[in-house]
Amino acid sequence: MSEHSSSNQYGPIGRFGGYMADHFRAVMISWVVVVLVLGFFAPKVETALSGAGWEASGSESVAAREVVDRNFGGFGGYGLMVVVNSDTLTTSSPEFKSTVANVTEVLNAEPAVTTVAAPRVGVTISKDGKTAVVQAGAARDSNEMVRAADRLKESIPAAGSGGVTASLTGAPGMWSDFNVANRDAMMKSELISWPVTLLILLFAFGSLVAAGLPLMLTIISLVSAAGSLYLVTKVTPVSIWAMNFALMFALALGIDYALFIVHRFRGALFGSEMTPREATAATMDTAGKAVLFSGATVLISLSAVMLVPSPAFRSMSLGIMLAVLFILAATMTLLPAVLGRLGTRVDKLALPWAHSGEHRSPAFAAWAERLWKHPWAFGGLALAILVALAVPVLNLNTAMPSIKVVPEGDQSRVGYEQVSKGLGPGAAGTMQVVTPNAGAAQTAVVLKSDKGIAAVAPSPANGGYTMFNAVPAADPSSPTIGPTIDRLRAALPRGALIGGVVAENHDLETALADKTWLVIGVVLALGFLLLLVALQAPLVAAAGVLTNLLAAGAAFGVAKWVFQDGALHSILGFQPQGFLDAWGPVFFFAMMFAISMDYTVFLLSSAKEHWDRSHDPHEAMVGGVAHSGRVIFAAGAVMVAVFFTFALSGPLPPKEMGVILGVAVLLDTMLIRLLLMPVLLRIMGKWAWYLPKFADRLLPDVRFGHG
Repeated sequence: MSEHSSSNQYGPIGRFGGYMADHFRAVMISWVVVVLVLGFFAPKVETALSGAGWEASGSESVAAREVVDRNFGGFGGYGLMVVVNSDTLTTSSPEFKSTVANVTEVLNAEPAVTTVAAPRVGVTISKDGKTAVVQAGAARDSNEMVRAADRLKESIPAAGSGGVTASLTGAPGMWSDFNVANRDAMMKSELISWPVTLLILLFAFGSLVAAGLPLMLTIISLVSAAGSLYLVTKVTPVSIWAMNFALMFALALGIDYALFIVHRFRGALFGSEMTPREATAATMDTAGKAVLFSGATVLISLSAVMLVPSPAFRSMSLGIMLAVLFILAATMTLLPAVLGRLGTRVDKLALPWAHSGEHRSPAFAAWAERLWKHPWAFGGLALAILVALAVPVLNLNTAMPSIKVVPEGDQSRVGYEQVSKGLGPGAAGTMQVVTPNAGAAQTAVVLKSDKGIAAVAPSPANGGYTMFNAVPAADPSSPTIGPTIDRLRAALPRGALIGGVVAENHDLETALADKTWLVIGVVLALGFLLLLVALQAPLVAAAGVLTNLLAAGAAFGVAKWVFQDGALHSILGFQPQGFLDAWGPVFFFAMMFAISMDYTVFLLSSAKEHWDRSHDPHEAMVGGVAHSGRVIFAAGAVMVAVFFTFALSGPLPPKEMGVILGVAVLLDTMLIRLLLMPVLLRIMGKWAWYLPKFADRLLPDVRFGHG
């Protein structure tokens, strides 16, 4: 076959893949330059990322913090708190006084501190005198205060003396401890998941060289994304979670895309008389096109998270999207260039049982034939299991994370528990209520008469405002806190603002609840439109989206059982909070939908290719499963392994992520893509691929076959 004729029979993406194969050296040099430039900045990213941002932008609580920081010495939600405690000594003892003096000296030496407030009897000193709180005003924004906590975590405990301890707590201390624990957990999980991933890839590909290609893509994309994130931090704060999630997503998608393309390339190269260049073009014309649509769907799903008005959420989404963009770019350019150059050497260091040219799997073809013969039995079983798992989601409770997300023994948790024990359960979540001076008297009456407030302490008026420190009667994570804040806001005089960490958490939780269904709706609608364009079949596109939704519901049903009810908590090593963290429904849904769409596109694009060739529903269903089943199974196994390693280490949120995404991928792979979706293709028959004439005129002509 001549190069000219092989070029003409492929679409733009196939021709582009052939062009990449022809220009291996230029592509390699380009990527080397990109990696070197961005790799120079990559090591700096960890120290540049922000540790805060968990707030609802434009909310009342954020406005209150700004007023407090401006007029009341920075003693808002991100001021520093140091808990001085002893089991036997009191504030009158020399050792206790010495510790308080040492803590005050350390805090005064910190540039991020405005002024230090000594413990006050009846306000920040416990009745037994064994617990006292030294407060420090914030001179910087929330992200810089978390960095200040990072710096102070060693010097604060060293200030203790003679049986008196000092522990840094408050919002900056909590986020500092949590971010460190989270980063350590992520690194531990990555160390476990990389060798497991390589082992699964080796068995999936049967060749060490082929198995190394997904890891090449992942490493290049991670370095590039990390360097890009560092540059973004020069413009706007980026959450440290952005890098954590980017790391995980780059590994998962890099493997998915490379598996699909390399598997297809080997089938084309060894299963025909094509040259490496022709095999590359043929692969990109089919598998490459599917990857492009899949990547677009992933980006759309993640971009919907931007609808949540929170800096942390938006920057996390941005970080993952950057990683996906680099994975997609490397898959569409570098991978075809490397495959074209490797040719038959892609099977170097192969295992004895590897079948290079076996693009159509006899085992999955036989499985598809079984589903074709007994669709209702298999489909009914899969549907029953998924619905049973999804039903508990109707009773799922969500809330902002409690102190239990911080590991036991960390300073912020120790200090939190000491304050709660010594000063009352709500003392660790004191609200700052600021009001114009004219409304001060009425504000005091409202606060003191509310059943949800245990104590009220006014501060001297300043800048036209009066501030009240209102101590809730319940623990900050209690479900009564939100109603208390709402009740107070309705009763307080005009211009009064409620701030503090508990109010910021409440406002963020409210914003998340308000946006959850909007995000889900946008993801589903845009996912359907993209599948419609890709597959040119409304029924199949709708089935793909609805089955993704079913998998997500089942995964959240399992999450309710594990994290709300506490099942398996001793095995997974966490303390149940009685709810799922409030960001779960929005963020994890977008992530799992994005991942599910990978498998949806892989299966249905293969089925569409067979339908376009034969217009036979049987051949479309069986051929689609036979040609994509092995890749979906292998990719699912890798993703489940990667996600479940996150479930076994670190603080609670990574465990939630690992369990929810791992279960979602497991269910999506085993019960939906390889069972329920083929059954739906069988039941719908030729109508699965029906395209109304008006839609045919509107949609671009997209085909996954060639020749």
